[in-house]
Amino acid sequence: MSRFSPFSRPSAPRYAQPVSELLSRTDAFAPLRAGVEQMAAMQRDLDALLPDYLAASVEPGFIKDGKLALFTAHNALAARLRHLEPRLVADLQARGWPLDAVRIRVRPQSVKETKPPKQARMTPVGAAALRALSEELPPSPLQIALAKMAARHSNKR
Repeated sequence: MSRFSPFSRPSAPRYAQPVSELLSRTDAFAPLRAGVEQMAAMQRDLDALLPDYLAASVEPGFIKDGKLALFTAHNALAARLRHLEPRLVADLQARGWPLDAVRIRVRPQSVKETKPPKQARMTPVGAAALRALSEELPPSPLQIALAKMAARHSNKR
């Protein structure tokens, strides 16, 4: 027995929606939507102005008192960004951004978990089949690789 009334209409299928669409549903989110749009526009301009290796690692913050906060992943990128700061400020001003300076901050990224090493195991029958195949092949890189693999797996008992 269902807990819903048979007269209730089925819910609409859920799908991913753009953030701008969600924020435009009510006026209460108008300031947040403006901030999100400003950050997206700043990110597009930074992507156009910065070299690829920097653009992928720089995140814009908000403009406060004429200073734009830029966040980088580590000190080396921050140092390189400081060298480009005068030109970057001039280019952003030319694109209409109301800023006088840039504050560069380091925001370390969380350490990604390393994958455990593979621990593939082969049965003795599989190792014997590889050994037999490597003995049938003519001398070649494939034959050598198969012989090494068979030897490695036949020694692990």
